Amino acid sequence: MRIVVALGGNALLKHGEPMTYQAQRTNVRIAALALADLARDHQIIVAHGNGPQVGLLALQAASYAPQALWPLDVLGAETEGMIGYLIEQELMNALPAGVECATLLTRVEVNRSDPAFDQPTKPIGPIYSAAEGKLIKAEHLWSMVTDPKGGLRRVVPSPLPQRILGLAAIKLLVEAGVCVICAGGGGIPVIRNDTGGMEGVEAVIDKDRTAALLAQELDADALLMLTDVAAVMRDWGGPAEAAIRTITADALDKISFAAGSMGPKIAAASAFVRAGGAMAGIGTLQDARAILEGRAGTQITAAAATTRASAKHAVPQ
Repeated sequence: MRIVVALGGNALLKHGEPMTYQAQRTNVRIAALALADLARDHQIIVAHGNGPQVGLLALQAASYAPQALWPLDVLGAETEGMIGYLIEQELMNALPAGVECATLLTRVEVNRSDPAFDQPTKPIGPIYSAAEGKLIKAEHLWSMVTDPKGGLRRVVPSPLPQRILGLAAIKLLVEAGVCVICAGGGGIPVIRNDTGGMEGVEAVIDKDRTAALLAQELDADALLMLTDVAAVMRDWGGPAEAAIRTITADALDKISFAAGSMGPKIAAASAFVRAGGAMAGIGTLQDARAILEGRAGTQITAAAATTRASAKHAVPQ
C-alpha cells in the first residue's frame, strides 16, 4: 500500500524530556526503526510535526533579539530542514541498502482570510509553569492556554492548508520509488498577496491536516498519524474513558475533541476517508504496523463509501 505517515512533534520529543539535540536524535532513531518496518512491505511518505521545536526556536530568537523577532514561517522552514535531516539520516541507516530518501522543504498555501488568524489554537514550544508562563506572555504578548497535562503553553494561528506547492516534484519522486520526507510541521505557511505573489505568514499549519491533504493528492491507501497516545479515547480523562478501536467518520462527528490536540487528527482522518482513502489510523509510534493491521490504536473509515483502495483492488465481475 501507499501510506502517508505523520509523525507527531511530541512523538519525536516526549513530554517532560529536555529539548536537546541528543534527546531528539534518540527518539528519531526509534521512529526510523518503526518506519523502516513499514517500508519493507509498503511505500511510505513521511510528514512530521514541529510544535515543540518551532516554539523553542521562537523562544530562543526572542531572547536573543526581543525587538526583531523571527517570523514563524522562517522558523518553520528551519525546523523542517532540521527534523527532516534527522529522519532521513536515521531512516537511511535503518532501511536496506539501495533505498533512496529525499527531504523536501514544502510550502503550503493558506487562505489569508482564514478565521484561524483571529483565534490561535495550535500549541507550540515547551510547557511552562503557571508563573513562568504568565511572565513570558506579558514579555512577548503571546497567546497562552492551559495545557491538558498542566502548566501553560503558547498557541498560534493554525489556518487550514489549501494547496501544497511543489506537489508535482513530490509526485515525481514518489513514483520513482523514493521515500519522500515532506510537509514537515504542516509545511511552510504562505499566502497569495495582492500582486499574485507568495509570501510567508505568521502561523503554524497543523501537520495532520496537511498530511491528509498530501495523502489525498498522492492517492494514498492509508494515513497514519503517530503520536504519544495509544488510541483515540472516548470520555478522555473522565470516569468512562475507553479506547476507540474502530469507528466511522460519521460516528466521530458526534463526539467532541480538544481543538488543539486530538481535534485536528480527527478532522484530518475524517477528511481523508471521506475523500476516498481506505483507512486513517491514530496511535503510538511503536504500534505503527499494529495500527495499520487493526491490532492497536484507532482505525477510522468512511461510512459506506467506495474507497480508492477498494476500487484499485476490486476483482472485475
